[in-house]
Amino acid sequence: MKKDNYHIIGVMSGTSLDGIDLAEATFNYSEGKWNFKILKARTIPYSSYWKNELREAINYSQEQLERLDFKYTEKLSEEILGFIRRNNIQEIDAICSHGHTILHQPEKGFTLQIGNLPRLAKLVFRTVVCDFRTQDVNLGGQGAPLVPIGDRLLFSEFDYCLNLGGFANVSSEVNGNRIAYDICPVNIVLNRYAEKLGKDFDEDGNWARSGSVNSKLLEKLNALPFYSETPPKSLGLEWVNKNIFPILDDVNSSSKDILRTFTEHIAMQLANQFSEGASVLITGGGVYNSFLIERLKNLSAVTVIVPSSKLIEYKEALIFGLLGILKMRGEVNCLASVTGAKSNHSSGIVFSP
Repeated sequence: MKKDNYHIIGVMSGTSLDGIDLAEATFNYSEGKWNFKILKARTIPYSSYWKNELREAINYSQEQLERLDFKYTEKLSEEILGFIRRNNIQEIDAICSHGHTILHQPEKGFTLQIGNLPRLAKLVFRTVVCDFRTQDVNLGGQGAPLVPIGDRLLFSEFDYCLNLGGFANVSSEVNGNRIAYDICPVNIVLNRYAEKLGKDFDEDGNWARSGSVNSKLLEKLNALPFYSETPPKSLGLEWVNKNIFPILDDVNSSSKDILRTFTEHIAMQLANQFSEGASVLITGGGVYNSFLIERLKNLSAVTVIVPSSKLIEYKEALIFGLLGILKMRGEVNCLASVTGAKSNHSSGIVFSP
């Protein structure tokens, strides 16, 4: 039976490899509207071992992927149980987990997120809702982005919801339909060149700020065919490995100049998405790249809204919590207008302990 109040833990791991995001949250359904509160939240950073494993897994054999899936499921369970213990969390309705994307090839009818094994529910002794993308791809969709249903239900007061993580994605209402798509790579590229300079990320975009734009490189990046395609469309590490890194590795520029040029590329691609005077809610780790936000403001006439740090960092984990609730209620949590699937549907799998 459907109820009005839910207590969940949302779990998310993004392509930028920052770590595992865990958010304890409550949701209340009242007068046709969902309200939420993030109670506790934490990011568990990945060790260098796990960063390397998740980065290299795209090249693994089927047998290696199965072993990694098993190991990653165990890691997820350890981190979830640790989060529950540290915060003395009592009764919850479900753990709603995205897993970690290893392969994403919707054009071939395939996507793989590890950590979505039934074993996870047994290890954490609680109901788990997971594997949110596979069904959509099987229905002919992109399997991404999935967050826009949450944007519609939780943040409808903003013209656009922009997330800056491993990739940038945006969602908005167009003629009564929620439209959303990936825009361009962000931290999945910036972090790689920050690591060459000795840090996990370019703090405040300061290295980019100190570099110079390589105009020929910028022109080549902006000319990539993906940017002229119409939605639905999504990006994955495979696309970056094929289309971005070869271009960047082929230029005789310093890491700081590449950071500067790619930051300008991101800002230009973002600015192209918004109508003049629109309100844009921005979340995701890229919000803390103050140079990128500065360049976006310079290139567009929009009102940028930066929310609380909890929402910046844990919006995706929060919304995967909502996706899990909608799945348990048998309600639509995946929009055909966003992914290009044959129909709206209730995606994900529910595993009992």
